[in-house]
Amino acid sequence: MAKTSDDTVQKVLSQAEDVADDVLRRFKHYLPFLARLCLIATFLEDGFRMWVQWNEQRDYINLTWGVGTILSNLFVVVNMVAQIGGCVMVLIRKHVPIAVGILFGVVVLQTLVYTILWDFKFFIRNLSLSGALLLLLAESSGEVKTMFAGLPSMGINQRQNYMQLAGRVLVVFMFLTLFKFDLSPLRIIMLVGGAVLTTCVFIGYKTKLAAIVLVILLAILNVVLNSFWSIPYNRIMRDFVKYDFFQTLSVIGGLLFVVALGPGGVSVDERKRE
Repeated sequence: MAKTSDDTVQKVLSQAEDVADDVLRRFKHYLPFLARLCLIATFLEDGFRMWVQWNEQRDYINLTWGVGTILSNLFVVVNMVAQIGGCVMVLIRKHVPIAVGILFGVVVLQTLVYTILWDFKFFIRNLSLSGALLLLLAESSGEVKTMFAGLPSMGINQRQNYMQLAGRVLVVFMFLTLFKFDLSPLRIIMLVGGAVLTTCVFIGYKTKLAAIVLVILLAILNVVLNSFWSIPYNRIMRDFVKYDFFQTLSVIGGLLFVVALGPGGVSVDERKRE
């Protein structure tokens, strides 16, 4: 009986993978661009917010750190230019590793300056965002490998595999910050389902299928939980919810890179192929 049940589960999973692969084949030319667009969303929004809320950002830095008007203005300028410039570089696919370095620097800078390091939820989300950036870097490494297809590429392959491993491990952390731990039946089902899916992505088992389901779940939860457009403009909470919305969108971009690139060499899926 147990063996029959296992066979049924494997058959359903295989059919689901076949459907997912068919869909991915149809959209394979658009998926990397969509992934990049989603990934840079939070940086692009935050860069423009620095311009729109220049005075508020400058005054916050000055009041929090007491560094004076000049350094506070410099912080706003650096954040705005670095984020918008990095996003443009990613979209036009020019000097992507440099762009990733710039955007990662912004993540670290904001983590320290806004004291996110001591806020567990925001810290985990920034780790997840860093994982998405690693997956973008892995995609860029894959392009370099393709350019030099005739040359030995063992070092590039190994580096890309470990970047994909670290990226997919970090990117799934976002899912854990979206739930409140209570005992309602719906919450329990979502927690268990989310735990199974994140574990699959984490270890690289049925990776593309698990990542696709996580993308769908995150997209739905993002619209339901982070609907900033329903909050009046004059409420401070609107900015926080808007920040969560675009950051979650960026992590969705990271998961789309998992779908596009696959799990990499350090994964259960790759071991099964061998």
